[in-house]
Amino acid sequence: MGEPGVATERVRAADRRPRVVLLDVFETVLRVDALRGRFVDVGRPEHECDLFFARTLRDGMALTLAGGVRPFEEVARAALRTTTGHTLSEFALDHVIEGFAELPPHEDAEPALMALARARIPVYALTHGPAAVARQALDGVGLRTYMRGLLSSEEIHSFKPPGRVYTWACQRADTPADRTALIAVHSWDVHGAVRAGLVGAMATRLEGRVPDTIARPHVVAERLDDVVKRLLDLPS
Repeated sequence: MGEPGVATERVRAADRRPRVVLLDVFETVLRVDALRGRFVDVGRPEHECDLFFARTLRDGMALTLAGGVRPFEEVARAALRTTTGHTLSEFALDHVIEGFAELPPHEDAEPALMALARARIPVYALTHGPAAVARQALDGVGLRTYMRGLLSSEEIHSFKPPGRVYTWACQRADTPADRTALIAVHSWDVHGAVRAGLVGAMATRLEGRVPDTIARPHVVAERLDDVVKRLLDLPS
């Protein structure tokens, strides 16, 4: 038996080419830093954008762990109020939050998706944000056409990275965990996927390198398209 309150780790997946890919959306595919302009629009310094998004993720994870997590938009709105010192009007808050639906893509995102399409590997976007917002953002930059579907863990009232999120996503995609890859730029996201028995694939362009504190990803590269190439090079 495991320690009370500690999640059970599944057997690590073998280093094999995935049959399905789950792809993180915000920061992995879409540029959250583009929200900086909206901070300036409402009279706030652009550097608050980074703290705001980090707070949103932290608070969502903490509430998931403690119980009683609220939807992403509510968590983000509360984090935005805190980050801006409770100085913004509701209109200004709306202006920043609505920017999630209009984010541009990272330049390595489409080449990665094109490579997966050529390899006939289905891709599912996986987010803990609102599905409608992610769908609008991906449609707006023409990337959802490469995807088989879009999954939001709001359906199961959880932020990533608890193992149940990845297990649920695999069930929704009708794919075994050990033949499914999770691609992300967040080390904690890849860590959660590896511990849940998936193939972990990390692009290091956000964090610079793989932290020593996480479960070792199966493949690592700086760019998303290079991550995909290394996944495709794994033995079948």
